[in-house]
Amino acid sequence: SGSRILIEDCLEGEELSVLVLTDGETILPLASARDHKRAYDHDRGPNTGGMGAYSPSQQFDESSLGDLIQKTVRPMVEGLAKEGTPYRGVLYAGLMLTKNGPYVLEYNCRFGDPETEVILPRMKSDLLPVMMQIAEGKLKTQTLEWHDKACITVVMASGGYPGSYQKGFPIRGLETVAAMKDAVVFHAGTSFNAKKEIVSAGGRVIAVTALGDNLRAAHDRVYQAINQIHFEGGFFRRDIGQKAIEVL
Repeated sequence: SGSRILIEDCLEGEELSVLVLTDGETILPLASARDHKRAYDHDRGPNTGGMGAYSPSQQFDESSLGDLIQKTVRPMVEGLAKEGTPYRGVLYAGLMLTKNGPYVLEYNCRFGDPETEVILPRMKSDLLPVMMQIAEGKLKTQTLEWHDKACITVVMASGGYPGSYQKGFPIRGLETVAAMKDAVVFHAGTSFNAKKEIVSAGGRVIAVTALGDNLRAAHDRVYQAINQIHFEGGFFRRDIGQKAIEVL
């Protein structure tokens, strides 16, 4: 310790989330998604677990997804199989798209959050039979169908997150959003109080998701929905997906 220096590259570029299903041999990609990590608008503030996401991603052509998977995901799947420990399930790769090509930041053996909240609502296929075929090692017989819609999710967090925060505040407006078309609320850090009211109970409290014919329509609907929800100290980013919309 102290006698060695470790020099690491500073990776510069856009982050991208790639989620796939695999039975240890076949790789079935899910729809692309882009996460927003910073706490505040215009990518300012500390990193968080994710303040929102949109799908499909506008960072690359969907036709190039296969090449991206070959470079970043398949080596992991084939390497685990070669070691005698084939992986079956969801594999989530966090990537950085740099001028020198894609670099892997992390692998996770789970669905990514909040990417999953914009990917699964776009899925037309029934997920359960696909999971059964993964367990049986028969994924090569499966395909996935997708709705031709865009999806955006916005996270409402407790005041102070990702630092210290208070909890136990009643959440108002959930019933209003439940009645809206193509909008859904995913609960993350919620609980019930003694009055059986739904209250905040974590840092990232809820994720409000909406579908639209395009990203602009999904953006309008999700913010119409999340503006109906209130709890003391709650905040959310108001620019999720905005950069992608501006280049359309």
